[in-house]
Amino acid sequence: MSSPEIASLSWGQMKVKGCSTTYKDCKVWPGGSRTWDWRETGTNHSPGVQPADLEEVVKKGVKTVVIGRGMSEALQVPASTVDYLRKNGIDVLVLQTEKAVAEYNALAAQGVKVGGVFHSTC
Repeated sequence: MSSPEIASLSWGQMKVKGCSTTYKDCKVWPGGSRTWDWRETGTNHSPGVQPADLEEVVKKGVKTVVIGRGMSEALQVPASTVDYLRKNGIDVLVLQTEKAVAEYNALAAQGVKVGGVFHSTC
C-alpha cells in the first residue's frame, strides 16, 4: 500500500488525494489519512507533538515520519518525541509545514512507506 499524496495545502486547509475530507491538521500513512485532533492527546503548541500523537501512524509500519510544525513553526516537537520514533527504527523529519508536505510527497512518490502529522496554521 502506498502513502497518499497531499494534494493541496493552504492556511488552515489540507486535502489528501483520494479523500473528500478537507483537514485543518491531518495524519497520513500508507493507505489512509484522518483528522489529527489534538484534543485526543491533550496536545498544544507547547510542549508540542507527543509520542501519543504518532502511535497510530507508527503502527501502520512506516519507515519515515514527517512532522509539519505549522506555517510559522509554532508547534513544538520535543526531543522525547524524536527519540520515541528513532527507538522504533523510524527516520524522522521535522520541518515547517510547506516544506514538510513537499518532502512527504517526494518520499511517497519514491514508494517510501512514509507517514506524517501536519499542522496547517500557525
